[in-house]
This record gives sequence, structure tokens and C-alpha cells, in this order.
Amino acid sequence: MNWRRLWAIVIKELRQLGRDRITLAMIVGIPVIQLVLFGYAINLNLRGLDAGIADQANTAGSRALVMDMLATGVVTPVARADTPQQLMTMIRRGRISIGIAVPPDFERRRIDGRELAQVLVDGSDTTVQGAAAQLAQVPIDSAVPDTRAPMTSTPPGARISVVSFYNPQRQSAINIVPGLIGVILTMTMVLFTAIAIVRERERGNMELLIATPLTSTELMVGKVLPYVAIGLVQTSVILVLGMWLFDVPIRGNVFDVYLAAGLLILGNLSLGLLISTQARSQFQAMQMTFFVFLPSILLSGFMFPFAGMPKVVQWIAEVLPLTHFLRLIRGVMLRGAGLWEMWIDVLALAAFTLMMMTLAILRFRKRLD
Repeated sequence: MNWRRLWAIVIKELRQLGRDRITLAMIVGIPVIQLVLFGYAINLNLRGLDAGIADQANTAGSRALVMDMLATGVVTPVARADTPQQLMTMIRRGRISIGIAVPPDFERRRIDGRELAQVLVDGSDTTVQGAAAQLAQVPIDSAVPDTRAPMTSTPPGARISVVSFYNPQRQSAINIVPGLIGVILTMTMVLFTAIAIVRERERGNMELLIATPLTSTELMVGKVLPYVAIGLVQTSVILVLGMWLFDVPIRGNVFDVYLAAGLLILGNLSLGLLISTQARSQFQAMQMTFFVFLPSILLSGFMFPFAGMPKVVQWIAEVLPLTHFLRLIRGVMLRGAGLWEMWIDVLALAAFTLMMMTLAILRFRKRLD
């Protein structure tokens, strides 16, 4: 082995890496992103879950009990309700994760030693169920007694019950399978279209397409449409296997499931097209796709609880289409909600798709010029 020739190859590779900005960014960026995400953004201890409160008693004792629950830091009050039924509606729509219901005969229940309050939990997210159990451990005696029912301590039979809806058995598959639809669509749709334009350019077909009467918009949309059908087929496969192997329910409208999947597919395809207009090779396109895929998996709420992340990270996650899709698909499949009840996430996905497609078309036209 000639060490001089070997050293020349090493220098050549280092210089080539220095010219490849995408590869250079990955060398530094991947460790930094993973360190920041796992060290700062990922937090398994849930705090500040959105909660609704229905205090039908409205006595000093009931208010003190609610304040003791809020003092745990597990929940943050974002809504008030008059009845437990209203809390259930908020949970189904995804507005809150936990509801605290205090019955109107709270003081009489304290005297009799009966159930004092209920914690209603959105069981479609198994991590929320574990956090809600902490609220049931609030000491009852810390609540200030009402003057109409003076007492020194609460009978030992009195308790706070946790009622979990939509997944009381805490089966992880019921929570994971709907999310897998979004993860698989994100991985495949972005990757497929990210290399679409680049592949045409590398094979020399782009010049032939440009010479045809096709406009840039027609070319981009034509690239997208076949993958829409592929994405819907993937959605169907996951739904059928999920119901067959894991008994995953579809409590909402099946049309809403496919409509939500269609919105995510279009958003990911538009993002993939934008990446393809920026990349100079298929390898670069795959590298840029990885930069999108990693934050989507970690920050969307699929692997780690969304509520446990710092607020700044949650704001960043709101930009990702997978974040909104997970709310939609779990709301429809597990809670039986309609897309119109979660219209904010529907609009967010539609706006993301429109913005990415517009940027992709403008970038493509610029490269043609």
C-alpha cells in the first residue's frame, strides 16, 4: 500500500465533503438535533395537560379540592363546564385531555364517605391515563370544609375516581396503530416525491418534459396524483390489518378517516416536491427527507407525549403536518369525533399543503429559468 496515494484519496474525500453542504450539515446537524430533542424537548413526565372543570357544587370545599388538583401541576384549566356531559363533548373534540367533575351534592358525599369527584380522561392517549392517576391521590382532608357541613376529617370511604374513555384497557396498539398511518405516509410520501424531480433530471428526462406543452404546474401536479392513490392504498392496508390483528376500532366516519389521510398525503407530497426542487441528487433528497422525518416522529406526539414538551418545542411541532394528523385520526377513529369538530387542525393541514405546493412550483419555475 502506497501511503502517499492513500493520503491523496483521504484529502480528496474531505474536500468533496466540504463542497457538499447537505452532507456537511448532516455531519453536524444530526448529533445536535438528537441531543436537543432528547435532552430538552422529550419529557415523559406530563405536566400542564389541558383540563376542563365542572364544579356543580361550587362550595368552599369543592373549590379547595379543585385547587388542590390544579396545584399538582398535572393539569392546567382551559375551559369551564356546567355538566359532565359538556366535559365529555370537549374531550371528544380534542379540546381537553382531562375533565374534573364535582357533583352538586359534594358536601353530603363527604359526610357519607361516598365518591367525591370524577376525573374524566381521554383514554385514546395512554400516557394521559397514567398522569391522571396522580389526581386521584390528592389528599381529601386538605380541602377546606364547607361551613354548612363542618367536619374535622373526611371518612375513609370518600375517594376520587378516574374514568377512562375510549381505551379503558390501556391497549397500546389502539393508540399506536392510528398514528402509524401518519408515520408511514410521512416516510413514504415525502421520500417518493423528494426524488421524483431529481430522478427525472439525472436520467435526462427533464429536458424532454420541458420541451412538451406541459406547464410547470401540470408537471408538478401530475407527479403528485399517482402517489395520492398509493397513499390511500397504504392507509387501507393499515386500517384492515389494524382491525384484524389488534381490534382497533373506527368509531367515527370512515370517510373522515380517508379525508384526513388525503390531507396528510397532499401535504407530504407537496413537501417532497419542494425538497426535490432544492436537491441536486437523489442522495441529497434522501438526506433532506431524513431532516424532516426525524423531528416529525419525535415532536408530533407519536412516540413521546406532546404535553410534556416545552412550549417553544410545541410551537415548532405545530408546523409539522403529522402533529395535526395525529389529532385528527385519533379523534375520528378512537373518539368518534367528526372532522368539523376539529376544524382548526383541518385548516392547518390545508394551509400547509397550499404553502408547500406554491413554494415548490415557484422554485421549480425558477430553476427552469
